[in-house]
Amino acid sequence: MNKINWKRKLTSRKLWAAAASFASMLIVATGGTESVAAQVTALIMAGASVIAYIIGEGLTDSANIGTDAAEETEQ
Repeated sequence: MNKINWKRKLTSRKLWAAAASFASMLIVATGGTESVAAQVTALIMAGASVIAYIIGEGLTDSANIGTDAAEETEQ
């Protein structure tokens, strides 16, 4: 069985768009207003942006750790 690549999944715009859509449709279906649904969708997408940024920066930083050490040893 293949391992799930959680970093890729959590930074997927499609995943977060689907989650936001599901949440907004659930709110409307249970009697909430469209305005509340729009606010919840905006919050989910804002949170997704923060999560994607943090993971992306972490991957960039971890990739640069080996590069920085190699540069120091060459000098």
